[in-house]
Amino acid sequence: MKLAQALRQGTVALRDIDGGARDARVLLAGALGVDASRITLMADDDVTPGDVTRYQAMLARRTAGEPVARILGQRRFWGQVFKVTPDVLDPRPETETLIAEALQGPVPTRFLDLGTGSGIIALTLLGEWPGAQGVATDISQAALNVARTNAHDLGVSGRLDLIQSDWYACVSGTFDLIVSNPPYIGADEMAGLSREVREWDPEIALTPGGDGLSPYRVIADGAPKYLCPGGRLMVEIGPTQGQAVAQMFRDAGLQGVALLADLDGRDRVVTGRKA
Repeated sequence: MKLAQALRQGTVALRDIDGGARDARVLLAGALGVDASRITLMADDDVTPGDVTRYQAMLARRTAGEPVARILGQRRFWGQVFKVTPDVLDPRPETETLIAEALQGPVPTRFLDLGTGSGIIALTLLGEWPGAQGVATDISQAALNVARTNAHDLGVSGRLDLIQSDWYACVSGTFDLIVSNPPYIGADEMAGLSREVREWDPEIALTPGGDGLSPYRVIADGAPKYLCPGGRLMVEIGPTQGQAVAQMFRDAGLQGVALLADLDGRDRVVTGRKA
């Protein structure tokens, strides 16, 4: 079978899925172990029976609703490839809003990432700031293991300390920057999530229960203790949570509190700084 024929079959198999043609191409590249950008150039190449079998298995998983990143075990974010497993949240493009805002400020000597998951925020920032040191926490040891693997693969493990901690509980010292993308889905919102999110992301990474705001209360209340003078706090939020989280920042004594929108115009990041 030629590669172009395999791709046509994949496109047909995923025709009822939004973005199915793109998914078919990416999955075929994954089955072949090549970059997706090479698929067109390889259209006349032969595909082995083993490659076809592997591709068909991937297509079946995608047809059943499993996200592409879960099938491949990786997600591209900010130009880098990160390992993802069932133990961590599948990174979302919206989180790049937080990265972009962090990079607008001064380069920190030391920063803290609370609830790091796969490590995408901490590791992306370390890649952009070669002189910075990072500390990343997560309550899940399995998630920290994924972050550790990603740190090694990206060559920044020597500048990152990974700590199993319930938010600030096991953290010491102060930081020029604190960042977090905590679980923020309210308990009553879980049933309304898309199947790809609800069934494939770990619940602990999606919701803290209740109104979804409890992590922000802890993060905001503790920030003055752990921020250096002038240090910044920056969190990702759900699109309806901006005003509530901004008020938490103000109540904690932070200054310059601001709401930032993502590329779709939805509130996505709250930022503030210690006096």
